[in-house]
Amino acid sequence: MPRDAKTISKNMSKIHSRDTSIELILRKALWHKGYRYRKNLKSLPGSPDIVLTKYKIAIFCDSEFFHGKDWEILKLRLEKGKNPEYWVKKIERNRHRDWENDKKLLFLGYTVIHFWGQDIIHHTDECIQAIEEAIWEFNVSQCSDISNEEF
Repeated sequence: MPRDAKTISKNMSKIHSRDTSIELILRKALWHKGYRYRKNLKSLPGSPDIVLTKYKIAIFCDSEFFHGKDWEILKLRLEKGKNPEYWVKKIERNRHRDWENDKKLLFLGYTVIHFWGQDIIHHTDECIQAIEEAIWEFNVSQCSDISNEEF
């Protein structure tokens, strides 16, 4: 089904980087569990989609296409499609930027979690469970820090 440039441009203009449907699903689930968060915190590298500042957890809700899920397979598909140079370069740049931001956040003491969009949609409870495990690990590390200070 060939599409003209005008149709493609219209579709691409509707893709947003903030308040995406997958972010809204995850934020709503976190809110119902009683977790409070900041969204798109610009003071942190990569402006994470959701930040649990109390627990130093940065969460990214990544779309499979733009962040290169199963990159080797996707790359082969892109190379056969329209404008392969642009898309391969763009997604590789996105993946590298994600990796750089993760390193910076880890250096700042944050736990970084990435979820794929389809995982958020179909396995929201498992995503929340992963976040709760990170919270538990943060709390355990805080307790061990306090007990080490006493001696």
